[in-house]
Amino acid sequence: MLPAPRADLVANTSEFENQPLVRATGFREYDARWLFGPEINLLGVEALGLGLGTYIQELGEKRIVVGHDYRSYSLSIKQALTLGLIAAGCEVLDIGLALSPVAYFAQFDLDAPCVAMVTASHNENGWTGVKMGANKPLTFGPEEMGRLKEIVLGGTWVERPGGSLTHVQGVAERYIADVSSKVKLTRPLKVVCACGNGTAGAFAPEALRRMGVAVVYEMDCDLDWNFPRYNPNPEDHEMLQEMAKAVREFGADLALGFDGDGDRCGVVDSTGEEIFADKIGLILARDLSNLHKDAKFVVDVKSTGLYATDPVLKANGASTIYWKTGHSYIKRKTAEIGALAGFEKSGHFFFNAPLGRGYDCGLTAAAAILGMLDRHPDKSLADLKNELPVAYTSLTMSPHCADEEKYGVVADVVAEYEALGASGGTILGRKIVEVITVNGVRVALEDGSWVLVRASSNKPEIVVVVESTQSDEDMRALFHQEVKPRLAKRPQVGKYNQEV
Repeated sequence: MLPAPRADLVANTSEFENQPLVRATGFREYDARWLFGPEINLLGVEALGLGLGTYIQELGEKRIVVGHDYRSYSLSIKQALTLGLIAAGCEVLDIGLALSPVAYFAQFDLDAPCVAMVTASHNENGWTGVKMGANKPLTFGPEEMGRLKEIVLGGTWVERPGGSLTHVQGVAERYIADVSSKVKLTRPLKVVCACGNGTAGAFAPEALRRMGVAVVYEMDCDLDWNFPRYNPNPEDHEMLQEMAKAVREFGADLALGFDGDGDRCGVVDSTGEEIFADKIGLILARDLSNLHKDAKFVVDVKSTGLYATDPVLKANGASTIYWKTGHSYIKRKTAEIGALAGFEKSGHFFFNAPLGRGYDCGLTAAAAILGMLDRHPDKSLADLKNELPVAYTSLTMSPHCADEEKYGVVADVVAEYEALGASGGTILGRKIVEVITVNGVRVALEDGSWVLVRASSNKPEIVVVVESTQSDEDMRALFHQEVKPRLAKRPQVGKYNQEV
């Protein structure tokens, strides 16, 4: 029997070859993420499979889809995970190389309630992880992750006979056919498809062509697990800048960019300007609320404040709830309240029937955007963007902060802002009108501007977003004169990944 995992093993030792290594910090709020080698080894991944197989059988299930993203080590990690699942008595359905939404689709396609998708998404090379669920289309949240962590770290898994492995063919083709059936364009649109050399390159160009677009440039669509240009992350400025250059060079109507596991979509319009996903969500919500009166939407706390004040949404009877950042949280809330759609600023889009099956899928989002443009043949995406009320929203900025320290730092900042708000304090001369603490702290000001500080759910980072209703210069001031100095007082907070 495999022994319980340890956290102190070091590579290039005999113990590392014979004992499972699993660091507790890899169990995040709704995903599992580790640095492969320093924080988890293959035997540790097998232990994770044993724990996951034990847990889903506690829930009365045993049939589970597994897939893997395109990294040099992902296949071996999936195979180690599969060994554990089989030892726990599970019926494993291996769909091969996949996007996360392909694995979610396979749950419906193969009538399998559970999923374990091996992916580090857009994280740098060296990272690995697993996105898991046992109740389609939902993925694990804190309660499920807590129970899984308890089983794995305690070594209290149960080995059972009857486990099996089936390699399932054809899921990728059925997924592409399904997602591309959601729109058939009647107007010619020229699209740049950007994949950052990630897994989406094997799926997105073909799916977009079947939707009826002319893919004028496949930008970094060749699979290359070295990610030679940049990480496949359409929320990062580097990838967005390259998408903007390609739009201008090829005279495209828009660029659609996909992250490393294809569950997020980033957008650049025909002018070469990136439109962050919360603003794309607002444009979509305006259009969809015309078709579905009294529609409900869910957005994360990093998203623009315009949802709360938009006149088109109000006129159509639409309502919007701001909720915790994280694909699992927004997915659950969207399902819970029967929302038509959910949007995350990071680029996760969730569409319930009749638009989707409730899980996050970059290509389903692309289909929704293309369908919206098809319904407005006389307007470009830039035109639709320019019809929105003005708000200046920052990039998502993330200073490094260790997993063991980030929640404590954020708790201190939350307490500071709560005290400032309660005392009638101001930020850059504006009164604080609301302090929302559902996920870190979002401080709303009297002119509709706001600042957000929260702990990242899947990386050793703090997340910062600011938005101004006044100007781009004021947006930058909210960061450089307010949030950055406040965080800089804490030595645990390190270098930012990017700044405005």
